[in-house]
Amino acid sequence: MSKKKLLVVAHAPSPNTQKLVDAVLRGAQHADIENVSVMWKPPLDAGPDDVLNADGIILGTTENLGYMSGALKDFFDRSYYPVLEKKQGLPCAVYIRAGHDGTGTQRALESILTGLRWKLAQDIVVCRGDWNDAFIEQCEELGLYMAAGLDNGIL
Repeated sequence: MSKKKLLVVAHAPSPNTQKLVDAVLRGAQHADIENVSVMWKPPLDAGPDDVLNADGIILGTTENLGYMSGALKDFFDRSYYPVLEKKQGLPCAVYIRAGHDGTGTQRALESILTGLRWKLAQDIVVCRGDWNDAFIEQCEELGLYMAAGLDNGIL
């Protein structure tokens, strides 16, 4: 049985946002997950070939001026049309590190995901407000849920 591939495309410009990426990876690589390989790429390093080779994707971004990070936007600019017809129904999950409310970022991502016809595996996780260590647990659960869903064939 070949392993499913989970791609994590997440922007981590600070130590705290790196903790969120690490938490997602830790959850996705849990000891109980047997048939999923996980790869993290920063958005500026990820592209359409990575998406085409993935069975699921987790997107992570900061809220920048009420929108997603420029790096994640650049990823979508380069990847949208090359993957549009080939990856419809791709299971995905999203987390947003929002110093304010994250609403604009969430709305923009939902619009792009709808256009791509990717399928959200769960509600978008918005880590809102001042830093809280609970964000780490939320992101670890997000990674675990996505990997377990792929591992068990339900995503």
